[in-house]
Amino acid sequence: MNRFGLTIAVPRGALLGGSLDALDRADIDTSEVRTNDRKLLFADIGVVTMRPSDVPTYVEAGAADIGITGKDVLMEHPERQIFELADLEFGHCEMVVASEDGPDRAAEALERLGVMRIATKYPRIAAAYFERSGRQAEIVTVNGSVELAPLTGLADAIVDLTATGITLKENGLVVREQIASVTARLVANRVAHRLKAEAIEEFAALIAASAKPTSA
Repeated sequence: MNRFGLTIAVPRGALLGGSLDALDRADIDTSEVRTNDRKLLFADIGVVTMRPSDVPTYVEAGAADIGITGKDVLMEHPERQIFELADLEFGHCEMVVASEDGPDRAAEALERLGVMRIATKYPRIAAAYFERSGRQAEIVTVNGSVELAPLTGLADAIVDLTATGITLKENGLVVREQIASVTARLVANRVAHRLKAEAIEEFAALIAASAKPTSA
């Protein structure tokens, strides 16, 4: 177990490197995590690794005291009863509306039909965004390469995360609107935040004070 006595949920994927860097700065040795792609639980340092979307589930249930996940996950699952403690300032992305280059098919559909079709992995974020702007949108949830949806006629536009814009460009898509900036966030279980307040506050202060922006 780490010196804080905390179980920490760490996201695999694009946020893993920045998350492990943050733990290293808090004097938690993450060398075993970095060299073992298959192992998920590292009990000796109090770290459990998982998909970013699963972090709030584990933290809310108390299987982890604290965790690191993207702001996009928190926006998509606002029902999770957890505390957001700090912006860790890495994993920078933009949540955007994008469509095929050229005439804006989504705007045309909205004008012609009164509704546009939007494909996304983030149905709640997309629905809330268009509702706030007073636009009618039919949300189509996809789990794979969302960029394919406008190219095949499945949707008029997409809502998705982009870090560099390269994938969008390579698929002939352009950003039409920016919804939100997204970075990695530190979250805590509500009970642990009360019972282990000193340890959590010390850990949060260490990694937040030393956070350095990096690209996703």
